[in-house]
Amino acid sequence: MENRIIDKIALIHIANKKVLSTRSKSKNKLYFPGGKRENNESDLECLKREITEELNVDIVESTVKFFGFFEAPADGHEIGVTVQMLCYLADFTGILETANEIESFEWITYKDKNRTSAVDHLILDKLKSMNLID
Repeated sequence: MENRIIDKIALIHIANKKVLSTRSKSKNKLYFPGGKRENNESDLECLKREITEELNVDIVESTVKFFGFFEAPADGHEIGVTVQMLCYLADFTGILETANEIESFEWITYKDKNRTSAVDHLILDKLKSMNLID
């Protein structure tokens, strides 16, 4: 079995020491908003498209800042499939509203870690270590 990489971009948006997370329809775990790159998109193009598609808000380009690269076994895939996630801090304009495959969103803290995917565990660890979330 050949190893496979899933290339994803994610938004890390923090407010009141909580971070925004989403739950997709037919999934029971929480995931940071974002998704897979399409048609050789840049990181910024992918981030903007995915966040608009999922949460009906627009990323403010001037606030986008690279947060980190994280890699872990992909949730819900066979062994050998890895997700590589490039994460960006950013602000947005508009009112959060679920769209497309997103069932709900919520603001989570470190205590919600066990409700998230393996790669999100790593991100939450870093957010907590930097005292950005409770």
